[in-house]
Amino acid sequence: MKKSITIALGLALSAGLAGCGKPSEAPKAEEATAAPAEGAKDMAMPVEAKHGKGEGTVTAIDTAKGQVTLDHGAIAELEWPPMAMGFAAKPELLKDIKVGDKVSFELDWDGKAGTITQISKAP
Repeated sequence: MKKSITIALGLALSAGLAGCGKPSEAPKAEEATAAPAEGAKDMAMPVEAKHGKGEGTVTAIDTAKGQVTLDHGAIAELEWPPMAMGFAAKPELLKDIKVGDKVSFELDWDGKAGTITQISKAP
């Protein structure tokens, strides 16, 4: 009888121990929720790019990096207030633009970054 209790106790302790020697714990409430389906993270929906138009003043240009910073007015299509912000732009779009120019521009916004698609000196 003593042997069977010892064996049973040993099995019970082994079952309750994690690989690091600590007793296993019941999952916390936040951990007990169902896990997402396998591969669900890989299937995240792409964000549809939004297109906007605005006017502003060029405050910086880096043609080597393809960047332009604009201090622009509100952009209704994107529901943006006036602000200063940097955007990606192809160097050929920036060739006739200089710091201090008032410009009209169009951009695509993917939810994280904006890319100037058209830019010209404002009339």
